Amino acid sequence: MQEEQDRTTRYQEGSLSLPGTVMLGTGVMIGAGIFALTGQMAQMTGVLFPLAFLAAAVIVGFSAYSYIKISNAWPSAGGIGMYLHKAYGNRLPTAFNALLMYFSMVIAQSFLARTFGSYTMQLFGGDPSGRMVPILGVSLILAAFLVNLLGNRLIQGVASFIGVLKIGGILIFGLVGVWIADSLAVDFSTPGEAGTVSNFLGATALGILAFKGFTTITNSGSEVKDPHRNVGRAIVISIAACVVIYTLVGFAVASNLSLAEIIETRDYSLAAAARPALGDYGVWFTVAIAMMATAGGILASIFAVSRMLAMLTEMKLVPHSHFGMPGSIQKHTLVYTVVLGLILTAFFDLSRIAALGIVFYLIMDIAIHWGVLRYLRKDINANAWVPATAIVLDMLALGGFVWVKLNTDPFVIGVAVVTMVVIAVAEQIFLKRSGGIQAPEGVHSQAHHHH
Repeated sequence: MQEEQDRTTRYQEGSLSLPGTVMLGTGVMIGAGIFALTGQMAQMTGVLFPLAFLAAAVIVGFSAYSYIKISNAWPSAGGIGMYLHKAYGNRLPTAFNALLMYFSMVIAQSFLARTFGSYTMQLFGGDPSGRMVPILGVSLILAAFLVNLLGNRLIQGVASFIGVLKIGGILIFGLVGVWIADSLAVDFSTPGEAGTVSNFLGATALGILAFKGFTTITNSGSEVKDPHRNVGRAIVISIAACVVIYTLVGFAVASNLSLAEIIETRDYSLAAAARPALGDYGVWFTVAIAMMATAGGILASIFAVSRMLAMLTEMKLVPHSHFGMPGSIQKHTLVYTVVLGLILTAFFDLSRIAALGIVFYLIMDIAIHWGVLRYLRKDINANAWVPATAIVLDMLALGGFVWVKLNTDPFVIGVAVVTMVVIAVAEQIFLKRSGGIQAPEGVHSQAHHHH
């Protein structure tokens, strides 16, 4: 019996305050987005990239509605897995889309790890051999894994502390960068050959990656104090804070670097933008913030992702083997998550990691809105036009992004398609054998709480 007990996943109700939840959300959002995506978005859409951040915020604003409505109705530590189960029941769409979300979160970790490597190497004059960035990224994931083994309170404490430093630092970077710049006039008249509609939509899709951290908040549902009110509030506050910060930073980078320079330094464009304005000190300051931001983001992300995989395992959505490891399921899912992240970090570059992440995330996001529209609208008292708009906007961004990638890097779209086919086929076989999905804890009986 003791052994059985030890395998369960433990959630601590009410262990996250509203400020703590906002910090967790913004921590994940700011970690990935701003440091590596700025340059990649500029490469896609030219000087219009600050506007692509704003377009991404609009799309995420519509997206957040469905998540807020569902999490207000059924706060759950399972987050996305539980939402999909509510909409699609014990069927393949639940398993398929939940795994897409899981993989997009693992991909986000690798993205953070690689970004950490790219910025850190700026202290040593870059990474001409190309070997140090993945090595540093892998080391960071392993360090975050060790901290995650130590438990919940520590993660919230560390993430909050890093969050405050990071957000303060980025604000200083943005304000000083804009203040020092010769002129704030970003020349929108010559977007270059990158200025087509599909390129702008593609850059907007990348921008969505910078905001998707708000889903981390929904995954912490049942651990937030007064979740019916605070989950929605935390999401709104996090997105609003990020809009302000991203816009500032976008203008600071665009004012201090030419478009060619932004594209050339795309993996570390913030550090490059600090150099003309503030010299070496500016570069060191920016690298320090980037290292903190990416490290904090990985901490919070590994915590949320292993939590999600544990939930999927308990719902019998995914096959699970202990591989002889002791401890709870959540400890095991932590190990699998870290191993996957290490493989991606070691073998994929930043732009390909981002591309995989955005394709998986947007498809899952469309499935959530369709679930709300088709099955859950009356249960959660949602207006039909909001998720319908979110679906249209998601499809526009995804279409633009896939079109650009098919023309520039078709390999990565191939990898995405093959991965999705493998997930769908493997899940279909697994669900047939295992006799289907179980409802997550607390879905059918909201009355009783965990003791």
